[in-house]
Parts: sequence; C-alpha cells; structure tokens
Amino acid sequence: MATLIKSLYKFYHYLNYEAADPRCKDWFLMATPWPGLAIVGFYLYFIYTLGPRLMANRQPFNLDRILQIYNVIQIILSGYLVYQALHLAWLGNYSFICEPVDYSNNPRAIQIARTVWVYFIVKLIDLLDTVFFVLRKKQNQVSFLHVYHHTGMVLGAWGGVKYLAGGHVTFLGLINSFVHVIMYSHYLVTSFKISRPWWKKYITQLQLLQFFLLLIHFSQLLWTKNCGFPTWPAAIFIPQNLFMTILFADFYYKTYLQKPKKTEQNGVSKNNVEESSKDQ
Repeated sequence: MATLIKSLYKFYHYLNYEAADPRCKDWFLMATPWPGLAIVGFYLYFIYTLGPRLMANRQPFNLDRILQIYNVIQIILSGYLVYQALHLAWLGNYSFICEPVDYSNNPRAIQIARTVWVYFIVKLIDLLDTVFFVLRKKQNQVSFLHVYHHTGMVLGAWGGVKYLAGGHVTFLGLINSFVHVIMYSHYLVTSFKISRPWWKKYITQLQLLQFFLLLIHFSQLLWTKNCGFPTWPAAIFIPQNLFMTILFADFYYKTYLQKPKKTEQNGVSKNNVEESSKDQ
C-alpha cells in the first residue's frame, strides 16, 4: 500500500509540477487542480441536489434583467477571445496544419498564454447557465448534454492552461468563442420575449460544424511529422468531438427533424414532446 501511495504521489508531482507550464503556476486557480475540481464538484452538487432542494417550495426567480446583463457580458468576453486569438495567432504566423506551443517568456507568448487562461475563466463563468436554470425551476433543461459539455469544457480549459497554453489547441478556443458570440446574442435577443426565433436551429448546425472542424484540426496531429506539438491531445479531443457530434446530432434530430408523437387527452390531441434544452 505504501508503495502504491508513493507511486501515486510521484505521478501527481510529475503532472502538477514537472510536466506543467511553469509560466502559469502563480495564476489564479492554476497552482494545483484541487480548487478547480472543488468548483466543479460544488457545481454538480448544487444543480442536482442543493439547488432543487432549495427551490422545492419556492417560486421560480425572475432573472430576466440579470440574464440580459449576463448575456451581454458573455458576448463581450467571447468577442474579446475571438479578437485575441485572431490578432495574436491565427491571422498571424500560426499554421492551421500544426502549430507548436511557444513556452518562452517572449511577451507575445505570455500574452497568448494569458488569453488561454482568460478562456478558462470564461468557461467557469459559463457554469452559471445551469445555475440560472435551477433558480428559474427549469430542471428539465439540466440535461446530460448540457452538464457534460459545461463540465468537460472547464476541465479541458484548465488542462489547456496548465500544459498547452498556446499552439495548435488554441484553434478550439477561437471556434468555440465565435460560436458563443452567436449563441449568447441569440439568448439576448430571445430574452426580449421573441418567441420561436427562426434561426435557432441554425445555431445548432453551427455547433455541429464546430465539432467537425475541430475533428479535422486535431486529426492532423496524427499524420503531421516533426510538428513540435504533442500528439496525445488528439487521443482526447478526437473521441471527445466525435461524442459531442453524436450528442448534438441526436438533439438536432429529436428537436427539429423527428415528427412528434401525438396522444389523446380528454378528447384533445396534444404533442407529447419535451421542452428542448438550451443549445449549449
């Protein structure tokens, strides 16, 4: 047992100190994984247990104004990330084929790493989406797809800062942030009580396109030689994006393509369809 504990400690020390990017060790929430894991753990506890229990005998909170402010903040933050990714990297000398991480203390490299850290912070802020669902008593929208996506993005973004703060992987942040600009603009518009916007299904299509582009982007790591960027992220991101493609495609089919079943209640025909969850 003592040998096992010692081996686990050595492995943890290697992952958290030796393999990590030393530039980010003093940044907020980056010294060790425990604060981030605690946030994710409390998030899951709140949305599945504590929140529903607190709201059981309460009326839903009216958060219309808060949500509008939140959506504006998200649009600004995501727009900033898109600008930084294009300005610092993808409209500059970054290669779409394969781009190594610059681990130097060059001011531009540090600025890119800082932008990856801001992306991680934004993914933490994204968790409020689910909290707002619970406080508005829309527990049916706390779907597996929604929670899996948000939790995975927080954990993945933390790992991006810790080990890969720059290079090939930042294409994910560019595409995802662009999608979020569109998505939160949609939420902002619909918060003004516009019912059944015609463009909603196209946002899901955009998200599916996002996963397809990322599949191609990370697959390039498998056949590009002497790139300088590690290939192990491909083992994570390729299955992850395939899984997300399947989940979103299933959501799209059930929401926009599948014909709803009809049931008779008190002689009146009604659609037996669940309210679709928020597309994110």
